[in-house]
Amino acid sequence: MNELYLELKDNEWPFTYTDHDRQIVRAIVFDDEGWFYFVRASRDDQFGKATLIETSGGGVEQGEDLLSAIHRELREELGAEVEVVAKIGVISDYYNLIHRHNVNHYFLCRATSFGEKHLMPDEIEAFHLSTLRLTFEEAVQEYERRACTPIGRLIAARELPILRRARENLDQ
Repeated sequence: MNELYLELKDNEWPFTYTDHDRQIVRAIVFDDEGWFYFVRASRDDQFGKATLIETSGGGVEQGEDLLSAIHRELREELGAEVEVVAKIGVISDYYNLIHRHNVNHYFLCRATSFGEKHLMPDEIEAFHLSTLRLTFEEAVQEYERRACTPIGRLIAARELPILRRARENLDQ
């Protein structure tokens, strides 16, 4: 599998400076029945008011490797145990509003079971995270529909290419 590598810029907010890099793991999670799993976040913060679709994932903690981080994040956000099938790629993107550069490491993961989620307080209170189970086509439509806000456009630009690469790999 050829990994996808993209470098994206934030054209939604003016660039002033970047003061930190963040290593992030994210996953395209699928099951044996052809469903894909995402998180829905509803937010009203400095990025504006928006309801978004996003891959499950988050920051790599100090001393943690990428595979440990993806397993932890998927247990926390989806309650999922997974088999990591492959690394899909790396998307470098920026959030000018918060002066951050993200390095997103994407994995293709097959869900083997679902259990209890372990969401962080801000994921519950600030983002109201919930799980979405969608077909590939529904996921593409949801990303496109949610790209009506600045933050939605940034997320769709980052995630639609990776979702399409995942689908190509699953179809092989």
